[in-house]
Amino acid sequence: MKEYANYDGLGLAALVQKKEVSPAELAEAAITRIEWHNGKLNAVVHKAYDMARKAAKAPLPRGPFTGVPFLIKDLGLKVAGMPRSDGTRFINYQPDAADDLLTQRYKAAGVVIVGKTNTPEFGITGTTESARLGPCRSPWNTDHITGGSSGGSASAVAAGIVPLANASDGLGSIRIPAACCGLVGMKVTQYRTPMGRPHDSDIGHGYSVHHVVSRSVRDSAAMLDATDMAEADSPFPHPPKARPFLSEVNTPPGRLRIAFSSETPSGRPIDPQIREALLRTAKQMEGLGHHVEERNLAIHWRKLYAASTAVLGANFAASMRARVAAMGREPAQDELEPLTWRNWKGGEHIPGHEALRGWQTLKAMTREIYAFFNNVDVLLTPVLSTPVPRVGFIDPVRLEPRELDARQAATFGFTPPYNMTGQPSLSLPLQWDEAGLPIGMMFTARWGDEATLYRLAGQIEQAHPWAARKPPIWN
Repeated sequence: MKEYANYDGLGLAALVQKKEVSPAELAEAAITRIEWHNGKLNAVVHKAYDMARKAAKAPLPRGPFTGVPFLIKDLGLKVAGMPRSDGTRFINYQPDAADDLLTQRYKAAGVVIVGKTNTPEFGITGTTESARLGPCRSPWNTDHITGGSSGGSASAVAAGIVPLANASDGLGSIRIPAACCGLVGMKVTQYRTPMGRPHDSDIGHGYSVHHVVSRSVRDSAAMLDATDMAEADSPFPHPPKARPFLSEVNTPPGRLRIAFSSETPSGRPIDPQIREALLRTAKQMEGLGHHVEERNLAIHWRKLYAASTAVLGANFAASMRARVAAMGREPAQDELEPLTWRNWKGGEHIPGHEALRGWQTLKAMTREIYAFFNNVDVLLTPVLSTPVPRVGFIDPVRLEPRELDARQAATFGFTPPYNMTGQPSLSLPLQWDEAGLPIGMMFTARWGDEATLYRLAGQIEQAHPWAARKPPIWN
C-alpha cells in the first residue's frame, strides 16, 4: 500500500470495512515500514510479526480500529505472549501469560499489535535513551531525541509506521514525545483509562495515565472512546463525559477564555524561539474568536515540586522493593542507570511522614490550581522550554544525576503539574523552529474536561492543519 501512511487509523479502518484492503495487508504494510525505518530510528524494540500476521488473518473484533496496525509501549503494560523489558537491564521478564485490562480494550477496538516500542529505564526520563534498549531517534532529524518516556511510540507514528500507538504519561511522557515528533498527545484525566489490578498500587499515586499518540485529533478521540470505561471494583472515581469524544472533534468550541503563560517553575525564561512560538499560537487562538490573555498560575512552584519529589521518591522505592522481591535479589549497581540508582536509594531514605506530608501538600495545592480554572477554560503553554535537544544531551547512561536533573528541568518545564492535579492536558504540533523541528503547544483544561480540548483541537486542526508536514523519514 503506497498510500498506507497517508491515512490515519480511522481512515485505514474505513478501508477495511469497505473491503478495499484486508487487515493482513495492513499488517504487512506496517511490518515493511518497520524494516525500512527501524534501523535508523530504533523505535520498535520487540517485533511481533508472527503474532500480528496470525491475528490479522483471524476474525477480529468489530471496533473503530478493526484491522489497524498498533504498537504497545514496552513499559508495564502486559500483552499475552510478548516479553517486557521496562527499559532496564535488571529484569528479564518471561512473556506475559495474559493481557492487561487496557490491552484487552485495545484489542476490542480491533487493532492488530505488531510489536513494542522503545522506552527509557522504568520510564523515568524525558528522553528515550537507555543502556538496555539504546537511543530512539526522531524521523525529523535523527540527531535529535524523540522525548520520553513514550519516545518509541512517537517516533514510529511520526515516521508513518503505524497511525497511532500506546503511550503513557507520568510527568509528561505522552505530551513531550508528541511535541518532539509533531504529533497529537492527550494526557487524559486521572483514572479515565483504568489499567486494572495490580497496577493500582504502582502508578505514582495516580500520576501515570495511559492513552495514545496519533497524527490526527480524531484518532485520539476515537481510541479514548474505546478505552474510557469504568472498571469493576475500582476504588477510584471514573470521570464522566456527556457524549463520545469523537463527536466533540467536529463540535464548535464556542468562545473560550484562554490564558497563556511562559512561566516556568524555576523562574528562568524559556528559549526565545519557544516564546515566539507561544505568542504566534496565542494570536492564532485570537483569530479563531477566543478571548486570549497572558496570565500565570503564580503558585509556589518550589513547594509544589518538593512535595512531588517526596511522594514520587517514596513511591519509586516501594516499586523497586516489589521488583527486588520478584527477582529474589537486589540489583548490582551496574544493572541500573545512575539516575535510577540515585532515585531508588534516595527514595528509601524518605521518612513516611515526609511522603505523607508531600501528598497532603499536593492535595492542597491542587485546589489552588483548580481555582485558577474557575475563570479560565484553557491554559496554553509550550510543552518544552527549549527546541528539541540532540541525542546525548540528556543521557541517563552517561550523565551524573545532578547534571541530568538540571538539564531535564531546563528542557521540560511545563508538563508535570497536570499529572499532580490529574487534569487533561493536550500537546498539538502547531509550530516549527528554525531547524525545521516541531514545537508542541500544550492546552490544559479542568479535571474531566477532555471534551473542551477535543473541540478546540478539532477547530485548530481545521484552521491550522499539520498533516501535510512530513518528516524526512516517512512512509
